[in-house]
Amino acid sequence: MGPRLEKTVIECADPRVLATFYARLLDMQMITDEPDWVVIGREPGMRELAFQRPEHHQSPEPWPGGRPRLHLDIHVDDVEETERLVLALGATRALGAPEIGYRVFRDPEGHPFCLVHHRASANDPRFRDA
Repeated sequence: MGPRLEKTVIECADPRVLATFYARLLDMQMITDEPDWVVIGREPGMRELAFQRPEHHQSPEPWPGGRPRLHLDIHVDDVEETERLVLALGATRALGAPEIGYRVFRDPEGHPFCLVHHRASANDPRFRDA
């Protein structure tokens, strides 16, 4: 078997707070819960998303406008309902992006993520499947 993705790790100031935000949004559970390292997944043994407090944490730059970075695209069926949920969980809107088929937010620590709700066109390169 060749290389395969283990999980995505997000560096943050408070791993438990950010893990709780994403666990509630994505209907996941805590798999590992330590002060500087929290892992969530859909079921025991599924280590899908991790949160780590690095020794010298730097908060994300404001987005849009900050330098390019990794962000999560989260597919949703009902963008209005999910927007109300993420705002209630502590996210904020990150206005300014074109938002064609998606809405941009910042999680409670400022990391950008998108709620993807529609593929604009099969010919639009931003929405092609790899």
